[in-house]
Amino acid sequence: HWTLLSVSLLNCLLSTACTVGLALAVALTVHSRGTHLVRGCNSSALPMDARSAIATNDCPFNTTRIYDTALALWFPSLLLAAAEAVLSGRCCLVALVFQGIGPCAHSCGKEQV
Repeated sequence: HWTLLSVSLLNCLLSTACTVGLALAVALTVHSRGTHLVRGCNSSALPMDARSAIATNDCPFNTTRIYDTALALWFPSLLLAAAEAVLSGRCCLVALVFQGIGPCAHSCGKEQV
């Protein structure tokens, strides 16, 4: 029971930190309209057509779709990390009930859980 409690609490904290980090990344990316995503590239050397930057090797990735791709991957990741945090929190509550601690530890027995 103590292992379940410690692992679920650690996973809940890590999932919450991932959710906050992804939300911050999405907010900063939307606010800057994706300019921070290509900050590592030499912006003065980038041509008007960003597709040719791949051939000149000024940027290590394709700059044409990085904004849309990042957001398309971050939104589902954000939702999944939040769901994982909620489920880990519920596992933590169940582990507390098993130990006799928590909001409904005395009202419901271990057989009901």
